[in-house]
Amino acid sequence: MNVSLPDELKAFVDEQVSRGDYSSTSEYMRDLIRHAQDRDRLRSALLEGASSPIAANADDYLDTLRERDQPT
Repeated sequence: MNVSLPDELKAFVDEQVSRGDYSSTSEYMRDLIRHAQDRDRLRSALLEGASSPIAANADDYLDTLRERDQPT
């Protein structure tokens, strides 16, 4: 795979590599792709959660935890 970048973006990637943040431009690109995959997975999980029915009221759950942790 070949990727063409404008000079400004290429200079940015080269700077990341020269600072030692990445060992190569390929490593930088792999890291970008991994972050994009993570973002997509998180977005999917959030959308799935938002569309699912409410299982319990968070306040009720927190009250249960508080009661459980009270000294007797």
